[in-house]
Amino acid sequence: MTMPLFQPYTLTDQSLPNRVVMAPMTRCRTEQPGDIPSAMMADYYAQRASAGLIISEATQISRQGQGYSFTPGIYTEAQVDGWHRVTDAVHRAGGRMVLQLWHVGRMSHASFHDGEPPVAPSAIDPRAQVWVADGQGGGGMVDCPMPRALATEELAGIVADYRQAAANAMAAGADGVEIHAANGYLLDQFLRTTSNVRTDRYGGSRENRLRLLLEVMDAVAEEIGPARVGVRLAPYITTRGMACPDIIDTILAASERLNDMGIGYIHLSEAEWDDAPVIPEPFRHQLRERFKGTLIVAGGYDRDRANDLLAAGLTDLVAFGRPFVANPDLPERLLHDWPLAAADPTALFGGDQRGYSDYPRFDPSTIDPAVAANHSEGADS
Repeated sequence: MTMPLFQPYTLTDQSLPNRVVMAPMTRCRTEQPGDIPSAMMADYYAQRASAGLIISEATQISRQGQGYSFTPGIYTEAQVDGWHRVTDAVHRAGGRMVLQLWHVGRMSHASFHDGEPPVAPSAIDPRAQVWVADGQGGGGMVDCPMPRALATEELAGIVADYRQAAANAMAAGADGVEIHAANGYLLDQFLRTTSNVRTDRYGGSRENRLRLLLEVMDAVAEEIGPARVGVRLAPYITTRGMACPDIIDTILAASERLNDMGIGYIHLSEAEWDDAPVIPEPFRHQLRERFKGTLIVAGGYDRDRANDLLAAGLTDLVAFGRPFVANPDLPERLLHDWPLAAADPTALFGGDQRGYSDYPRFDPSTIDPAVAANHSEGADS
């Protein structure tokens, strides 16, 4: 059968050898103090450089933007140097990598802000948890406190932080950036009526709720060029108080504006839990009509589902998250239908190389030769 997942693709001016994207995944392995990307992170990402594109774990644009322990930043010189170590390793291994930039907003904890509450569009409890280190080598999930609402005059500073973070990412050798506007973090919070009840020019109408996202995208595109900029959106995710009745029309309106800007790609974060809503096909067509750039989807895809959606023309690239944790050679395993290793769930956040950069590549000699031949024939057809 034809498998478009393994065909090359041109993302603006970048040539990708396949359409397998490594999705952004928080792993909390930075050097401390300073949340600096580590040599261990460089090894981890370089091991996965056979992906057509790597999207880094979410990277805070400022100290205010942090919401989990040991997540990397891109706002100090040491952090930029650390990321340069990572991107150099990926490029030496033949890969391509963009940095995902985030501000978590209310998805945070007072311990990251000198005891002060996190910030948000509005002072609404997210009824959610974040991972916080315990000071003894471990950590756990803790409740997010009530945030404080950002003043109107503070928002220009956040836009400036995104602009500077994008410039820093490029100085660190990244091939581009992805703006995280999904999954209940700050920019997503501004998009939704359930988390944004502001009465200034950043709240109320759809146009006002889109304002901060579009200001950020415009600033970043101006700084590094629109073709080097992507954005992650989550139209059908409802957790963390995100069940907004207007979000679909809001995201479709955003996609038209992003298309006019010439943004490189939109990355859809799809829900992947058992009873999650499925993205309806009509929405995919509506998005295609409005946005002519590259589309990426992520959310529990396997090889067959990915190939089906690609063949239907409803996406251009497919991102895989957790399968990349224990399978550094995931594209090869998918291509040849080799078995996938299972990740150690106790080693996802924080720690050392165990459950991070110590997963081996698959050894094809362990496969029966007759079975291997059949799989290879299927992959090449």
